[in-house]
Amino acid sequence: MKNILLFLISFLLSSTAIAEEAATLDDLLKQVREDSLLQKKENRAREERFLREHSEQQKLLEDASELLLAEEKRSNALKSIYEQNEREINAMESNLSTRMGSLGQLHGIVRQLANDIDSVIDSSLVSAQKPGRDELLDELAGAKTLPAIGQLEAVWHLLLDELVEAGKLARFPARVITNTGEETEQTVTRVGVFNAVSNGRFLRYLPESTHLIEPGRQPAGRFQSMAKDLEESEGGIAPFPIDPTSGAMLALLIQVPDLKDRIVQGGLVGGLIIIIGLIGLIVAVERYIKLNKVGREIDNQMQDNIPGDNPLGRVMAVYQANPGVDTETLELKLDEAILKELPVLQRGLRIVALLAEIALLLGLLGTVTGIIETFQSITLFGTGDPRVMSGGISQALVTTVMGLITSIPLLLFHSFLSAKSNRLIHILDEKSTAFVAMLAESHQVKQNA
Repeated sequence: MKNILLFLISFLLSSTAIAEEAATLDDLLKQVREDSLLQKKENRAREERFLREHSEQQKLLEDASELLLAEEKRSNALKSIYEQNEREINAMESNLSTRMGSLGQLHGIVRQLANDIDSVIDSSLVSAQKPGRDELLDELAGAKTLPAIGQLEAVWHLLLDELVEAGKLARFPARVITNTGEETEQTVTRVGVFNAVSNGRFLRYLPESTHLIEPGRQPAGRFQSMAKDLEESEGGIAPFPIDPTSGAMLALLIQVPDLKDRIVQGGLVGGLIIIIGLIGLIVAVERYIKLNKVGREIDNQMQDNIPGDNPLGRVMAVYQANPGVDTETLELKLDEAILKELPVLQRGLRIVALLAEIALLLGLLGTVTGIIETFQSITLFGTGDPRVMSGGISQALVTTVMGLITSIPLLLFHSFLSAKSNRLIHILDEKSTAFVAMLAESHQVKQNA
């Protein structure tokens, strides 16, 4: 229908054009007939071309249908082959899993053991001397296939080497980071897998950086002297502290407060106790020296009848200066002379006792202030973190200890010096009584004569 409309429109347009060109009706009729014949020829040609192209398209459609059927047959065949292959693969995998048996478990065990051994080797001090020992372990830990026999033997040899090195004392050069951050080449002495020392100082091994570092703080001096002796020893047995935790105990030991830290923990009260202790010690030493000197002078005076410049000599001078008095007067004069000597012999003793009591009371004061500080910390921060309360507790305990350590020796000094002073006073009393007896005896002889 669409083609007919197009034909009519074109016919009318062409007729109009022809009418314009034709001069007469006969020419117009002739022209119409010629155009009609020409149009019929063109239409027959179009129909023939349409029929020819329709046959070709039908042939293409038939060819495409045949190809589709062939491809569908091929797809079904491939699908059948795929399903058959999948069944065969599943059967083979099942057979492989059955045949592998414990080998599959061995793979997992080897990977787990490789990870465990790798952590030990990485943190071992032997790795500071022999770096790169864990490359095989890293490979086995990440492997997705079964390990070879040679790899398992290499792991076994690595474990044997670690066991052997654990019982060795080795010296080797290594790069050491000092406590000032400077990296230097030093000779390191390794005690098995437990400790490493250099220049009398303990070292720690950092697996992350494969470096030996020197901690900022070191253990007590006696441990460092042991490390120095071990480095200088050429053989035999040498005492040395072993850290079986490979550095954990050393880190805790380093954190133990030394004497300076304890004094700082005591605070102001602790400082006052130390000052009082030093003053008491100075007074006690001075009294000890003075009483020893007086004691020697009195011992020498007891062997000599000539009065000297000492307490017994001065008492003897009183006796010799009053030969004609009665015994009661002489006794009073001798008592007076002894009383004059008592301040010299007992000077400072009361001060030592007083300082001992003050030190003890200051220790108690530090205990109270430390407990108050602890309760204040608990009020502000709670009891979740014990380190918050450690400052007050440390002050309370340290000041108590400092007070006792200061008070007990001062009390012992006071007791010792008091005994020494009382002995000298007893000698003076004894000699005074002897002088009175000698005077009474001389008077009795005169009366009898």
